[in-house]
Amino acid sequence: MILGKPAAFFIFLMATTSVAQQNDVTKLLQESAGLIHAGKFRDAELLLQRSIILAPDNSDGHNLLGIVFDQVGKLAQAEQEYRTAIHLNPKALSPRANLGILLAKSKRAAEAVQIFESVLKLDPNHPQTIINLGLLYASIQKFAEAVSLLKRAADMQPDSADIKLNLGIALLKTDQPDDAEKNLIDVMLLAPANAEPVYYRGLIAFDRNQDESAKVFFEKAIELNPKHVSANFMLGELFARHQLYAQAKAFYEKALELDATKPVHHIRLGGMYIYTSDFDSAFRVFQRAAERFPKVPEIQYFLALSARGKGDGSVAIEAVKRSLAIKESADSDALLGAILSDRTQAAEAEKYLRKAISLNSEHFNANHDLGRLLVRQSKFAEALPLLQKASALMPDNPDVHYELFLAYSRLKQKADADRELGIFKQLSGKN
Repeated sequence: MILGKPAAFFIFLMATTSVAQQNDVTKLLQESAGLIHAGKFRDAELLLQRSIILAPDNSDGHNLLGIVFDQVGKLAQAEQEYRTAIHLNPKALSPRANLGILLAKSKRAAEAVQIFESVLKLDPNHPQTIINLGLLYASIQKFAEAVSLLKRAADMQPDSADIKLNLGIALLKTDQPDDAEKNLIDVMLLAPANAEPVYYRGLIAFDRNQDESAKVFFEKAIELNPKHVSANFMLGELFARHQLYAQAKAFYEKALELDATKPVHHIRLGGMYIYTSDFDSAFRVFQRAAERFPKVPEIQYFLALSARGKGDGSVAIEAVKRSLAIKESADSDALLGAILSDRTQAAEAEKYLRKAISLNSEHFNANHDLGRLLVRQSKFAEALPLLQKASALMPDNPDVHYELFLAYSRLKQKADADRELGIFKQLSGKN
């Protein structure tokens, strides 16, 4: 974010100051401003301390002293001086703008927003505040508020790559991809070595299902910045979309290597191992992730899924129960029901499977596993609607058709049973 240097000042003298003092203070302030411009902050501070002794109620002296403290990193003293200047002259723009910059630099975004907004109430066309507030809104992801200000900022500074990049991102985040892309193209011309506009153009192409273009943009972003976390992650997403799991895994691994602080990086990499039935590797990924993010229910769920895949039912049960303790979900209830069903704990299994269906009637696994459990208990009429639902949700799953064949057969519905057996053989290649 560009916040710029502290703003210029306007000399303001209290009417009670004598003419001679006014002249002395004016001279001191002008000399101090020159010293600040030359980077001679210690010399400027000495003159400003003298000016404040002569005119303690002079807003400009406190504002300039705030600038000096700001520039040498004495932020607490700078803030105090800016606030004193505002108190002495509530209509002064410079100390307000300077205070906003200081607060933004200090990661006090909410306070900075209030100060910048107060500047624009006094002067709706204050150029630096329009720029700073627009950039600040973008940085705190208030993209709708950022757009209008950044458009004005871009008109004022059409050659600013930073403003146009943030405008492009804000437009993209507010569902204006065409306008976003125009700004991102401008940024690529203004700053050809910057990976960010290239990456965001890749996101636009990805959302439009223009996968070849997206791939080119993400790869270009990595070429410009080999440590670009998001571009590596999105290449993983792109390859996963096409079920190219080996290629996806390599990019998810890189994203996780570059940034292990995001749970989704662990989840995607572990998911690739699950898709390729490498449950031992998946378990290791999710075990490490669970240690790092013990309160993320999805990680506990996938830890249970991978533990079940490698045949460790007890660990799987413990993990899925932790997931449910953090947050109730149809996925976790269905998984726990399936594991308990595998362990012939039918009553408990049925309870969790029915809970999953109550949370999500469209849940394939819950309908399928409960239907299969009921078939094993010879409750064929009760199983039938569940298996029919599962078949409608996933018609290409051969196991569902086989369970339907069993149910129809036991219910003496021969035509339906024959049909389901034929579908099962066709899907499973057993014709």
